[in-house]
Amino acid sequence: MQLSKTEEELMNIIWKQKKAFMKDLLDSYEEPKPATTTIATLLKRMTDKGYIAYKSYGRSREYYPLVKKKDYFSKHVNGLIKNFFNDSPGQFASFFTQETDLSKKELEALKKLIDDEIKKK
Repeated sequence: MQLSKTEEELMNIIWKQKKAFMKDLLDSYEEPKPATTTIATLLKRMTDKGYIAYKSYGRSREYYPLVKKKDYFSKHVNGLIKNFFNDSPGQFASFFTQETDLSKKELEALKKLIDDEIKKK
């Protein structure tokens, strides 16, 4: 089950903080801050989806991620490749390099990453 855009935004805060109470989460938002009830609803949905958990300390809850950011991102990229690029990483790479307006320096860095991965295999 995927996260909504607002859930992803909150998830990014939780990944960054590693552990956070409601106050910490609210403090991370810029003005106008969302209502406490809105954040509580998002946290409940994210808990139900299995992305986060919490430890209770009296009436307070400390939230923490159950899913690593890298794993979440990897799943989305692989889904993107499968759904939009006919399950072809080559088509994705071609689109990415042509449509993202990368500089020559960035393309060379990308080429080095690919060359390093080839050497490992």
